Amino acid sequence: MAEMDYSLEGKKVYVAGSTGMVGSAILRKLAQEGCEAFGSTRQDVDLTRQAEVEAWFDKTRPDAVFLAAARVGGIMANRTRPATFLYENLMIEANIIEAAHQSGVEKLLFLGSSCIYPKAAKQPYTEDQLMQGPLEPTNEGYAIAKIAGIRMCEYYREQYGVNFISAMPTNLYGTGDNYDLETGHVLPALVRRIHEAKLAGEDSITIWGTGSPMREFMHADDCADALVFLMKRYKGAEHVNVGTEHEVSIYDLARMIAKLTGFEGEIRRDTSKPDGSPRKLMDSSRLHGLGWSSTISLKEGLARTVEEFRALHAAGDL
Repeated sequence: MAEMDYSLEGKKVYVAGSTGMVGSAILRKLAQEGCEAFGSTRQDVDLTRQAEVEAWFDKTRPDAVFLAAARVGGIMANRTRPATFLYENLMIEANIIEAAHQSGVEKLLFLGSSCIYPKAAKQPYTEDQLMQGPLEPTNEGYAIAKIAGIRMCEYYREQYGVNFISAMPTNLYGTGDNYDLETGHVLPALVRRIHEAKLAGEDSITIWGTGSPMREFMHADDCADALVFLMKRYKGAEHVNVGTEHEVSIYDLARMIAKLTGFEGEIRRDTSKPDGSPRKLMDSSRLHGLGWSSTISLKEGLARTVEEFRALHAAGDL
């Protein structure tokens, strides 16, 4: 176990992006850390506006910051609005990192994304593959912004001696996820489609491609636990991958969800549709070497997610 670098006990801790899936999970985790954790809404502060962010930091004076705020979206949103994703994410991270430095924040953790790695990066992704090749074109704007955030933390460390670190999570799911079939990611979209097929009494659902691509999924609460661990125990300049190092095929994922929802129909594969990348896995050996390990299995996390979705669906809260 890595030595304690920073104690959260008794500190004021700001979670930027606290209304999102990851940010809200971080807030839940921080409730166990003996600190005063708080977030913000768009009504409190527009994080894309420098003057508002500076005023917010002057008002709240946090000791530590989790920078989990971001403009996020699926492939279609990223392809059709790349300028929006680049601009808003650059503004959010630049404003918060600069305000954190100016107001004397003791430690900051910037949250990136696995899309920072080159399209042709070797599997599993290791931290040293950053900027070693062209990015995936469909979300390049978002990826460039996240890479800029990593570099900002590194350069602020170098120039000002601040304790700013970065973490790159794998594919996340869990409480507060986006279940929209158009904009949601594959796991929540499958949960919704299969649950609704069960309710409708359908005899089959169809997934795109062969179902063979391998993907890694991490519950947001597991990710939050890792991020709080890094805030307390990591002080290096290089970003750290955050994942479980367990992977599952899309077809097997669909079968697991079908079993949990009670859907007994056939899972068909439309091989005329693209598979996407055959494999996407993070090498999280640096994180695990520090002494952290995942505690929420995919089976457990999916069971929790299906139950949460059932409740949302029944209440009409989607």
